[in-house]
Amino acid sequence: MSTLPAENLRFYLDEQLDVEIARQLVRRGIDVLTVRDLRSFGESDTQQLNRAIQMGRVICTNDRHFIQLASAGIEHCGIVFGQQEKHYIGTWVRHLARMHEKFSSDDLLNHVEFLSSA
Repeated sequence: MSTLPAENLRFYLDEQLDVEIARQLVRRGIDVLTVRDLRSFGESDTQQLNRAIQMGRVICTNDRHFIQLASAGIEHCGIVFGQQEKHYIGTWVRHLARMHEKFSSDDLLNHVEFLSSA
């Protein structure tokens, strides 16, 4: 019996993150969409999380409200959280690229990943 390979991670960057993160990840061959790509500015965090779920994407954010949604038991495809005052473009790109290499979409179901300070 053969098993299907796990699906690669696909990311969805909320409106707080710089689009340069997405540009650099796309150059590395990583599937990334942004709020800007979908022109979904101003939607609530719940709407953004639901959009990410519908698209099967890990949402990447600086917004603590997504952590609260996950803590409330809302299922999701994964959340990557960084702190705006600590995590800049390069940190995001390196971390997401490593995650893309290491994890499948199944690995991140209902998982919250925190960016490190390094």
